[in-house]
Amino acid sequence: MPGSPPNHWLSRLRSYFILDPLIFLYTGVLGAISLTASWFEKSGRTQHKMAVAWSWLILKTSMSPVRVYGAEKIDFSKPHLFAANHLSAMDIPVLYTQLRCQFRIVANRELFRRPFVGWHLKRSGQIPIDRSSPRATFKSLQLAVDDLKTGMSVAIFPEGGRSADGTLQPFMNGGFYVAVKAQAPIVPVAIVGTYEMLPMNTFHIRPTKLEIHFGDPIPTIGLTTHDLEKLSEQTRAAVAAMLTKTR
Repeated sequence: MPGSPPNHWLSRLRSYFILDPLIFLYTGVLGAISLTASWFEKSGRTQHKMAVAWSWLILKTSMSPVRVYGAEKIDFSKPHLFAANHLSAMDIPVLYTQLRCQFRIVANRELFRRPFVGWHLKRSGQIPIDRSSPRATFKSLQLAVDDLKTGMSVAIFPEGGRSADGTLQPFMNGGFYVAVKAQAPIVPVAIVGTYEMLPMNTFHIRPTKLEIHFGDPIPTIGLTTHDLEKLSEQTRAAVAAMLTKTR
């Protein structure tokens, strides 16, 4: 726009002609390796390692370091439901580099239709959430329950999508059904800075100092589906409190 400082345009040029092409390259190369490995190894460990490498390269290339708070509270050797706020597509690399365990992500079904990314999501066992009907949603959530019961952690974005303005949105209750049915603890997760790094509807990546905060695990032993709204409110309050502390 007229009057914009020169460094604004330099930032755009760097993103469009250096960062974005490199990220597409990483996605293509590591996605191809991941897809090939998926035909020989069914546990998903190799695909997870490729996703971690992809995420690490993106954050390093984007010059966006991540500071971690509260990870010492979490026993990553045990299955948890990680419930994070959702600001940007860059939330995914932050989770992959900072969750010290293999995990599945519950993601919108539309992502699974994209080339490379969608193929990787399918072959690595990620869980598409289908909201076309209550029955379809239940079937999707049951896959996540099964993963937790077999010892695999699961990550969800309870807001149901990225925040358009960078503020925390209301949480949906459905994801907490997964934790209750598996009787697995819920870990509130607050991600900071990814909205400034890459908001919705742009490919302009800005180098940003990022943070991820882990809250105290919320137990679900003995809880039932009647407690979903309470769990949703409790988890959102924990995420909101961590976000408030960073301001």
